[in-house]
Amino acid sequence: MAVYSADRLAELSASGDSSSDDVVGAIDVLMQALDVALIEEPALTQSVLPASITLASASTATLPTTNSITSTSKKPRSVDKDARISHQPAFVLHSYPYKETSLIVDVLTRDHGRIALVAKGAKRPHSSLRGVLQTFQPLAINWSGKSEVRTLTGAEWVGGLLPLEKSALLCGFYLNELLVKLLARDDPHPQLFDHYLQALNQLAHDEPPSIVLRKFERMLLKESGVSGDWRICTLTREAVQTDTLYIVDPERGPRPALPADTAPYVSGKTLLDMEREDYSDSTTQMQSKFLMRYLLAHHLNGVPLNTRQILIDLMQL
Repeated sequence: MAVYSADRLAELSASGDSSSDDVVGAIDVLMQALDVALIEEPALTQSVLPASITLASASTATLPTTNSITSTSKKPRSVDKDARISHQPAFVLHSYPYKETSLIVDVLTRDHGRIALVAKGAKRPHSSLRGVLQTFQPLAINWSGKSEVRTLTGAEWVGGLLPLEKSALLCGFYLNELLVKLLARDDPHPQLFDHYLQALNQLAHDEPPSIVLRKFERMLLKESGVSGDWRICTLTREAVQTDTLYIVDPERGPRPALPADTAPYVSGKTLLDMEREDYSDSTTQMQSKFLMRYLLAHHLNGVPLNTRQILIDLMQL
């Protein structure tokens, strides 16, 4: 199976080589996973009553590398921006050129959240950082400095994760873009870091992309503080009922749906399933898709996701 890097995808896009079965297959799977709509789809408004089924936990891939990635981290402690941090578990989210030979690197760290680092000389041919600062690879990094953009002083590849292939690679870029656009800097989220690691591992092991993305989107909204507990109706302060239709107010949470509502309708069962991370029900999968698209659009303030636009452009080649 071929592994498509970002550079390779760019080459395919530039060359117009849309005949490759691998690329077409990757795009088709990801279009379903990210729910990219070339034509605007109507909001789901039909009532869906819960079926009597036995709930089954969605499959979860084993994470053999979690301990090795997190074991290098020292105990979290309050530090100022002038402190020297070493052996911090991290992932590169995005990087861009800085001056002639350096990079600005946006990284997600386990104990310090999302931070920006300058990697001096990283573009030089013999730099030790040149081949290390890759997306979707677990790293242990060191940095120092007191400004908003601190200085990267070292990075080591930890290893243990399979490379992302085909549609999984594009799904990974989607996760990274969500983190960059929704997560504030210098705001630690250890659980979100672990969930990101788990999502990458599941994508690499061919778990269903749509389910992996829904779980991560939900965790991101909770960890970023814009979404609360969906097991409680915010209007009545009572438990959500499985056979009742709700809408989720982006600023307040679930409440019973009204005829005049334009937000997507979801059953109480879907909300409870999403809180349990149980997507075994096809109705839950469908309703959660519309719900998360609606909530993400609100919290992004209308800012489009570049990964979705790239997919649309690829489909037009």
